[in-house]
Amino acid sequence: MAEAQHPAVQRLQFFLSESTWDHEQVNARRVELLLADPVTAPHAGGVLVINDSGDRKDGTATTHVGRQWLGRLGKTDNGIVTVTTCWADENLYYPLHAVPYSPARHFPAGKSDPGFRTKLQIAAELARTAKAAGVTFRAVSADCAYGDQDAFRRDLYAAGLPFVMALKPSHGTWVYGKDAYTPLHAARALTWTDPEHPGDWTPVERTFRDGHTETWWAADARLGWWGPDGNVRLVVATTDPVTLPAQSTWYLATHLPRPGSPREADSPEAAADLAEVVRIYGIRHWIEQSYKQIKDELGWADFQVRSDTAIRRHQTLVTCAFSFCWDTWFAQPPKRKPADGHAGGTG
Repeated sequence: MAEAQHPAVQRLQFFLSESTWDHEQVNARRVELLLADPVTAPHAGGVLVINDSGDRKDGTATTHVGRQWLGRLGKTDNGIVTVTTCWADENLYYPLHAVPYSPARHFPAGKSDPGFRTKLQIAAELARTAKAAGVTFRAVSADCAYGDQDAFRRDLYAAGLPFVMALKPSHGTWVYGKDAYTPLHAARALTWTDPEHPGDWTPVERTFRDGHTETWWAADARLGWWGPDGNVRLVVATTDPVTLPAQSTWYLATHLPRPGSPREADSPEAAADLAEVVRIYGIRHWIEQSYKQIKDELGWADFQVRSDTAIRRHQTLVTCAFSFCWDTWFAQPPKRKPADGHAGGTG
């Protein structure tokens, strides 16, 4: 801000706001290169992660700005939210597509305006875009902001996109008040004695980025019409089936059939056992924090432009930088000559 009139800053402003390059073409070419490179090419075991990035912005003149929930701040504030998709496996991840969400105040007819789209509608569209671009993955994964929404799950199902998404522990069936039955109740109804007599629970080994492993416990539970053999399964995964600690217990909705269930033969998707369901959501979980940190380091929210086009161009440059980082990481280091110029010499 102190050097806003510096020529280098002004050149960047012009490049984002006034020049004529097409950010969608640039991003499409970036994705094309990622899909073609054997090192980064997606495979059927990967996951399409849906997330949104909320960044604080002052004023009201910038496109997409509004008072809304900003997940990174954990509160409602003035800012911009962008819905994004990433492809990820246990070894790498990279952004695919991004679309800023515009609050209703930006449209003449508010939420009734034909141009208004919710974050859920944008996310479903981006998932379909990834599939159309040739990105292969085992399932779509998202947190409870998306997993709790029936309409969003229906959109994915209609598009032929399997999912493994989180639910809030308090997400109830269509019963209100004291009679509500939630994923937490469903988990507590599962039988358990001890690790030698686990009842309904199955041990699942999770491997973390630093190489250490942990034994979690997973089970198919029942919630209303959801169950092991239903169109939607409720899978609970936890470190402790007795206490179900809030920080290490997941309640997951998935459309992937259970092995041996009546749905397996007719499902277009291969069956997924409990270990695979936990693995899929675990991939989304591990990239969440590092993805935010890397975007911050690359300047995701550090733009000083106001128009929709300029903001999207800035975000495209950041995703390009993200991909260049992976390219550098995977590149072989250049061979270094000894200091005296002779092979085998010391330096």
